[in-house]
Amino acid sequence: MKRVVILLVLALFVVAVPVFAQEAAGAEAAGGTAVWKYIAAALAVGISCIAGGIAVGQIGAAAMGAMSENPELSGKALPYAGLAEGICLWGFLVALLILIL
Repeated sequence: MKRVVILLVLALFVVAVPVFAQEAAGAEAAGGTAVWKYIAAALAVGISCIAGGIAVGQIGAAAMGAMSENPELSGKALPYAGLAEGICLWGFLVALLILIL
């Protein structure tokens, strides 16, 4: 599983390199950067939501296991799930900043 994740991250970097590459002055077609902005925003939201879902799944499974042994731990496990969901929020905010700026 780790190999697949590493390969996906490397593929993302290979695809994202043209976004940051400088082009010669006047070589860019009208509206050419708008397409890359939308792709970058979609990747920011998509990857952060996938990562947040994986994190919430891992935390939720561990929290349910801990609560089955000690029900008083439910209040302590809830903030960790909220922190993991915050990953999606940050991805959304980054996408908004990409689209606005």
